[in-house]
Amino acid sequence: MTNPALKRIPYGLADYGRIRQDNSYYVDKTRFIPLLEAQPYFLFMLRPRRFGKSLWLSLLQHYYDVNRQDQFEFLFGDTYIGQQPTPERNSYLILFLNFALVNPDPRHVEASFEDNGKAEVESFLRRYARFFDAKEQQNILEAANTEARLRRIFYYAGEKNLKTYLLIDEYDNFANNILTTAGQTAYHNLTHGAGFFRHFFNLLKGATAGQIAGLTRLFITGVSPLAMDDVSSGFNIGDNIALSATFHEMIGFTEAETHALLTYYHAAGVLPFDVEESLATMRLWYDNYHFARTAKTSMYNSDLVLYFVNHVIRDQTWPDYLIDPNVRIDYEKLRNLITVDKQISGNFSQLRSIIETGETVSNVAPSFPLGKLRDRENFISQLLFLGLLTFGGEREGLPLLRIPNQTIKDLMYSYIRDGFQDVDIFRLDVWRLATLLRGMAYRGEWQPFFDFVAQAIREQTSIRDYLSGEKVIQGFLLAYLNVSQFFLTWSEKEMGGGFADFYLEPFLARYPDMGFGYLVELEYINRSEFDEAQLQKKISEAEGQLARYANDVRIQAVAARVPLKKLVLVYNGWELVYRAEWQPKDKV
Repeated sequence: MTNPALKRIPYGLADYGRIRQDNSYYVDKTRFIPLLEAQPYFLFMLRPRRFGKSLWLSLLQHYYDVNRQDQFEFLFGDTYIGQQPTPERNSYLILFLNFALVNPDPRHVEASFEDNGKAEVESFLRRYARFFDAKEQQNILEAANTEARLRRIFYYAGEKNLKTYLLIDEYDNFANNILTTAGQTAYHNLTHGAGFFRHFFNLLKGATAGQIAGLTRLFITGVSPLAMDDVSSGFNIGDNIALSATFHEMIGFTEAETHALLTYYHAAGVLPFDVEESLATMRLWYDNYHFARTAKTSMYNSDLVLYFVNHVIRDQTWPDYLIDPNVRIDYEKLRNLITVDKQISGNFSQLRSIIETGETVSNVAPSFPLGKLRDRENFISQLLFLGLLTFGGEREGLPLLRIPNQTIKDLMYSYIRDGFQDVDIFRLDVWRLATLLRGMAYRGEWQPFFDFVAQAIREQTSIRDYLSGEKVIQGFLLAYLNVSQFFLTWSEKEMGGGFADFYLEPFLARYPDMGFGYLVELEYINRSEFDEAQLQKKISEAEGQLARYANDVRIQAVAARVPLKKLVLVYNGWELVYRAEWQPKDKV
């Protein structure tokens, strides 16, 4: 972008002040500030990774900081809150703790926590030196640790009627990293008993009332309620607004906001693709998050939206990968959801079942400790908070939870692949697999892919214990069909009066020169029931279903652009015993 008047794209930028200073595009969320002020004073907000939580805290920091009164017009003049400020604007001393800066190595975590806490206290005293005389500053700095320094700040603030606002970003970051990398014992030592992390939150509870009472407001962000439940026996230090419909749109982008962003850059002549075309792809990959059961609008992942727009404007073409690599890396840390100590955990079957159907039904627990994560309802709730599931309506009086978009579907398939590999149950050469998928997409060579997977199953016998039933085989194959992004893979997609087992829709928006798509009907025969008559019956049934699906108007619309091969696969237990391409008799 060479036009100096054109707003920059704030990809990766979580500093509100810099966004305004650098003339970056800002989606105005300030209308939520008055709503927050009407809530209890101590709030807790959960959102998935890379969704804009840090920017929201930076916004609060700039709005409430008593030192920024003379910057208010520049920072907020053209925003909702700039036109309708609240009486509390620029009236707080701000403490800001970012727990993502803490070293998660259990050997160094406490020392790193102390170093970061000390640095913030020193910065706090420099920023607000006029409120603390030299003797009091020395008294605070000489305290033994972060907890003691903060306690002295809160005592002093309470005595002098100073209003303090504590912002904590990614409160569970290093705790979750310890759980992922060092295991449950190290995590338990951190969050229970004499663990310093638990004592820190005990201080915060004490600072909100009683003799200390120097903490006026508190806002904490994180991904999961897990660590908070463990360190504080639930949300008794504040109100969790993560599932509130009132604050559903506070973090992330609505479709209207995403459309406005695309329209701005398209009108400036720097977005090479049509707005609606771009939005259609972004809707498929980045949209459909509902964080509140009664929310009417869906939310886009703001990081992914900015990643996409930044790449398209910079390179004037689609990104090679629709998923931001930074998002993928963050989500890869969640393998511990399904594997523990090189063993498949009880959650693996739940995750696999969700992938097979794309949805599940469950109540959502607002908090739960690690020790109860294996309980089905808690595990499902954890997937919701992580953004792997989203509210999708109700079924028989219970929340219906669904995989929100293609990005999450892709990531969840990778969990299945990685889970099998991590515990040495099943390994496939991913590079070879991607090469075979390219052959399917561009040359119509589908046999090598299914033969390669079938041969690997014959050679790696451990996987066979997990391949029982048609749905299981479907989910297993989908995990490996999603190694590349050539196809938008749909399972049990309604069409032609039925539900197709697999629809491998060619991703033409990204790969306009693709040569083939696929409709696949998979049949399953128990090993004890297999005979030639049963095989022929299943083949005939599959061909009849493909004939119906082929008449679906959506299929015909795609087939008018790209040939769709129609395949029949029959499995006898874990073994592929029949594979063939079906064609209508008048075309044979």
